[in-house]
Amino acid sequence: MAAVRRYGPAVLLALLGAAILRVSLFGELYLRYVQAGLRPYLVVSGAALVLLGAAVAVVTNRADHDHDHGDGGGHAGHGHGPGGPRVAWFLTVPALALLLFPPPALGSYSAEREAARSAARGVGTFPALPPGNPVDLTLGEFGSRAVYDSGRSLDGRTVRLTGFVTRGDGTWYVTRLLVSCCAADATAARAEVRGAQAPPADTWVTVTGRWHPEGGLGSDAAWPPVVDAASVRRVPQPDNPYEKR
Repeated sequence: MAAVRRYGPAVLLALLGAAILRVSLFGELYLRYVQAGLRPYLVVSGAALVLLGAAVAVVTNRADHDHDHGDGGGHAGHGHGPGGPRVAWFLTVPALALLLFPPPALGSYSAEREAARSAARGVGTFPALPPGNPVDLTLGEFGSRAVYDSGRSLDGRTVRLTGFVTRGDGTWYVTRLLVSCCAADATAARAEVRGAQAPPADTWVTVTGRWHPEGGLGSDAAWPPVVDAASVRRVPQPDNPYEKR
């Protein structure tokens, strides 16, 4: 048991490194937590932790070897020692959980915790949308154009929006979380959907329809924007569930 405690730091470092490598090097799970551009840093960090854990294990093994030759192998076991107290082994639980059961991406609970946006940006004109209907827009771009575009670029256009379902008081929304760096700084972009029955919360859908103007440009009444749905189709969650802010 004493040997297990002594090698505890090495095991913990290796587990953390393996968990990071699992979500970043061997799949796309890291996109649930950070932007795609941060993948190389995660891979390097995970590999460094694994190597550091191996180095700690080697140093510990050499120290044990020298100690055994110095005192004939006799030493008493205690509740803590070079590997720290036994309770430190509980630190392996989150590492194992991340390695074996990665948490899902943020969903409706996180989106619904954010208060309704106020009109903090000024009204202005936006670049013209590409020709053809429907036009695929992110929830962030749709919301910006609906609330702030004095050129009314959404008028007469059919849009296609993809996100997950959140609910309000008798209404439902297609929602996407926007991140700058990672999931910790996520904010919600959403559009109220009218004219279609609401799927269950957190269901990923693609909504095709037309913008329904509400309130004055740049006003609180214009948020969240409204889309009159022509169709709502269930889709799988994308590999990257977030939009870049």
